[in-house]
Amino acid sequence: MSEAISAFGTLLKIGDGGGPESFTAIAEVKDISGPRLSLDTEDVTSHSSPGSWEEHIGTVLRSGEVTFEVNYLPTHATHNASTGLIADMVNKTKRNFQLVFPDAGNTTWGLAALVTGFEPSEPVQGVLGASITLKITGQPSLV
Repeated sequence: MSEAISAFGTLLKIGDGGGPESFTAIAEVKDISGPRLSLDTEDVTSHSSPGSWEEHIGTVLRSGEVTFEVNYLPTHATHNASTGLIADMVNKTKRNFQLVFPDAGNTTWGLAALVTGFEPSEPVQGVLGASITLKITGQPSLV
């Protein structure tokens, strides 16, 4: 039997920068993707590589991006242009975020990121929405 966990209830929280830092769930988050973690490699193949097979070593770890969709609320504190994600992008503010999974232990990944994209959508027959991109900087906490 599968032990899969429903993703419903996952939270994306933004830090206030205080000490101790307090985190608030970003309003109306829908689909979340990422972060896409990866490892760069360097080819170290030489004339003495066993069986003439290529060889690689790991170099730089990449933290990637987190992208997510929201039901856009222009006046909500976590979305708006004076205090929210838009303001952080315009001001180039690095913030701490938490991705809280809905498992029994509420596994929480911590990451510092910059808001690098905010794209609203206004369909004639639909809900006001936005697509947001966070670029992680530094080592995330994957606990």
